[in-house]
Amino acid sequence: MNLLLLTDGHAEVLPALDLLPYAVQILPRDDWAGAAKDPHADAILVDACTQLTQARAACRALRGSGSAVPFIALVRESGLAAVGADWCVDDFLLTTAGPAEVAARLSMVVGRRGQQVTAGDDLIHIGDLTIDPHSYTTRLRGEALALTYKEFELLKFLAQQPGRVFSRDQLLREVWGYDYFGGTRTVDVHVRRLRAKLGPRCETMIGTVRQVGYKFVMPPVATRSVPDATPSMAAFEESLAAVR
Repeated sequence: MNLLLLTDGHAEVLPALDLLPYAVQILPRDDWAGAAKDPHADAILVDACTQLTQARAACRALRGSGSAVPFIALVRESGLAAVGADWCVDDFLLTTAGPAEVAARLSMVVGRRGQQVTAGDDLIHIGDLTIDPHSYTTRLRGEALALTYKEFELLKFLAQQPGRVFSRDQLLREVWGYDYFGGTRTVDVHVRRLRAKLGPRCETMIGTVRQVGYKFVMPPVATRSVPDATPSMAAFEESLAAVR
């Protein structure tokens, strides 16, 4: 297994790696941007022991690059509470994890990601819109949309069930989770931001049902105009005069 360890000089961030037969390449923060482009990496380990905010931003940026390589955050127990779904990582590892746990976690996450990539049919294609649940990327007419994690999850959830209307409370439960204590206004805010990013031509994909909630509206299918096959009276008279 070939691993990329993204760390600012903390080569011993995960001591158990020294006891495992893996090829580990260490990259400093300045080189993180190109990490996801490495075709030989089976997994990318992100040092999140310190500067949790920067580590979270790095994980999200890597995921947004469209890479199918699994990302694993390396955290200390004191920082574990800060790691959430919005990090867009496939898994996390405590820096104190032993060799057996590290090997098992890596094996599972690499195998799971491989199955997802092979499946491929989970891509959501609707008109000019493409949503990739594995890489957390959304493209509109080939151009990537810069969506936040919740914006992506909201758009994906609605697009998976086009035409079905969801109340704000339903969307809070399904997208934000039962442990979210904010009000339903956050749904309206995210819908407004999504529409702005979809642009004037596609903002109507997210429809409003008054006093109920929101739904995904399928874009109209472009149709070609067919000339009227019925000849006009003037054309008929012209052809008749020509015969005479």
